[in-house]
Amino acid sequence: MQYRTFGKLDWQPSALGFGAMRLPTLNNDAEQIDEPLAMEMIRYAIDQGVNYVDTAWPYHKGASEPFLAKVLADGYRERVKLATKMPSWLIESAADFDKYLDQQLERLQTDTIDFYLLHALRKDWWEKLRDLGVGAWAERAIADGRIGHLGFSFHDELAVFKQIIDEYDGFTFCQIQYNFMDVDYQAGMKGLHYAAERGLAVVIMEPLRGGRLAKNPPPAPIAALWAQAPIQRTPADWALQWLWNQPEVSLVLSGMSTLQHVEENLASADRSGVDSLTAEELALVDKARAAYQSLTPIPCTACEYCLPCPQEVSIPRIFEIYNEAFMYEDQQTARRFYEWLKAEHRADACVACHQCEEKCPQTIEIVAWLEKAHALLG
Repeated sequence: MQYRTFGKLDWQPSALGFGAMRLPTLNNDAEQIDEPLAMEMIRYAIDQGVNYVDTAWPYHKGASEPFLAKVLADGYRERVKLATKMPSWLIESAADFDKYLDQQLERLQTDTIDFYLLHALRKDWWEKLRDLGVGAWAERAIADGRIGHLGFSFHDELAVFKQIIDEYDGFTFCQIQYNFMDVDYQAGMKGLHYAAERGLAVVIMEPLRGGRLAKNPPPAPIAALWAQAPIQRTPADWALQWLWNQPEVSLVLSGMSTLQHVEENLASADRSGVDSLTAEELALVDKARAAYQSLTPIPCTACEYCLPCPQEVSIPRIFEIYNEAFMYEDQQTARRFYEWLKAEHRADACVACHQCEEKCPQTIEIVAWLEKAHALLG
């Protein structure tokens, strides 16, 4: 395992961190984690040198934190730094800071959360937490040992990202969505550099854009581009190495769903290093970005923050089917996948309540895209 720097801290994180948002499940139910398999995967990763495990209050419908308490028993807790996140959208008063943190400590069966994040910050949620005194509260929680360091995860515009960093100097780290497709999206590359220049560690989420960058690309033009490389890599390895090539990246979180994912990502991490890609290889990634951008109309990462839909519309799955119709140039297969959805879960069940759009970290115009998807696929 390769190890990196973590901002100003005298601690080296593993290049790869384990994200506990997309664990294997039973019966396609996010709440039913396949515990034997998931435990094997996480403990194997730790045994191979992974020393950062990330979860959050809502992951797996609330089941992720209690499950990790089981995984990190038998001495595994002492071998990792544990990160989880305050559910920013549920905070109504200053008393809620302690309410949720104490519940999370109980869920995780730990006395200390090493890295505690304000989850999915956007402008309104940050200003609410700021005005409720989250900074002073966090300093007390650090002093009494319940948390080690405060950070935030982010889903808004670059200007808001800079605002958060500038308005509170107590953050040790931040977590941003960043991959070779999202260099100008949300915090993006400019945000990565802005945070790093101010001494913050930067944790990367969605390195494979919800798994999309790991899939076999269409023969033309993307697969043909990768085939030109002097060193052959899988699509996932290209995406991961591009991130690890940058010194500002502290670690890369991967939400792994199979043991094979774990093994492949560990192997990629072992090969990683700052400035390990040549100028020719970086130019090739730029070309791949341009090719993908011409194929994927909806910027959905399948984070599922838009769920549950009051009408039970399967929003991420519909968007995945719609995007793949273009990415893989195969509308016939996409229509077949759409037809397999239950009628009540298809896009035409949407009543345009817009609740999903209020929760979408990508600020996607979900209602309009559902109409387009049904027009193409229905």
